[in-house]
Amino acid sequence: MESRATLNNVRISPRKVQIVLDLIRNKPTDVALATLQLTPKAASPILEKLVKSAIANAENNHSMNKDDLYVSECYVTPGPIMKRIMPRAQGRAYRILKRTSHITVVLKEKE
Repeated sequence: MESRATLNNVRISPRKVQIVLDLIRNKPTDVALATLQLTPKAASPILEKLVKSAIANAENNHSMNKDDLYVSECYVTPGPIMKRIMPRAQGRAYRILKRTSHITVVLKEKE
């Protein structure tokens, strides 16, 4: 049995999220939450909330034991990109890409 939580269209680059996801993959949920609380990255509070949501889904929807859960899968995919324009010298315009992410966390119970 697995529990899943997704967060779509988060206004943070997938590249920044991937660094933090690599830290918590295949870890027990209590270790993953402790790691996220102590990691000084912009994605940490977002992922902490998402892992807590996945834990709540596991307990309430699937009747899984909170103490036996671990992060079996976590991945990020790019979402829609907002394109903006930054004025530059001599009438030029540079494109600014504001990237978004779709983040998924999957929890499973240890056998």
